[in-house]
Amino acid sequence: MQMKTIQFMPQESKTPFIPEDAAEDCAARAGIYRLLSGAFAEEPGREFLAALRQGPALAALSEMGLKFGPDFTDSPLDQLAEDLACEYATLFASPGGCPPVESARRTGRMQQEPCFEVRADYRRLGFLVQGGRFASFDDHLGAELEFVAALLGRAEAAARTGDETAFRRLDKEIKRFWSLHLGRWARGYARLVARATEHSFYREMARLLESFAEDEITRMGLKVDDEDGRKIEPQAQETEGLQCGGAREVAAPQPGSELPASLLAG
Repeated sequence: MQMKTIQFMPQESKTPFIPEDAAEDCAARAGIYRLLSGAFAEEPGREFLAALRQGPALAALSEMGLKFGPDFTDSPLDQLAEDLACEYATLFASPGGCPPVESARRTGRMQQEPCFEVRADYRRLGFLVQGGRFASFDDHLGAELEFVAALLGRAEAAARTGDETAFRRLDKEIKRFWSLHLGRWARGYARLVARATEHSFYREMARLLESFAEDEITRMGLKVDDEDGRKIEPQAQETEGLQCGGAREVAAPQPGSELPASLLAG
């Protein structure tokens, strides 16, 4: 599958509604959200990594400023998958690591107010988090990124039918979610991961997360302070084995389906 490149340009909150341009912009942005979700939701699978290492995908990632080392580009695929599974466990799923969960990053504990807030947003808009092999949290970074990707998918569909009212409503929901959640921790968390990881895959994905978050906040005209500037601190045992299930769309105002795990799924 070909990856779409995207240029990030600040936009006013009331830009003219040009359906074709709006649809293309939503599709491109959703692709980046799904790529990042695929990187952080759980240890990357063999197929995901193989797709990322294809020439067109690597070229597109390079255009976005990512510079993977030979530990990613040259390792045998099976070895790469094993190395990243170990790195994922060390970074994100072990006591002493930095779990990609909003409650943990903003409050120091799992399943606090941010978790309940995002769960309410998911349900209000017709989504839930599908459990993974061990545990899943509604405020997991992977789930939050997939949620915004899904809203962008709905916005794209609205734009393609010329429904400006629905498009504006979904745009407002995305801005609200960034103001209350992703904007409050994604950038600081990305900087932490970039410093902590030993593998270029997670270093570059963390760099992409930080720059993309900054660009999204700018384009949406938001003013939100990042609250995640902490050093890595030991977490309670409840983080052990942490993995995020995929967000799944259920009975909702609009029909839907299970969200892709990554940009390169399928």
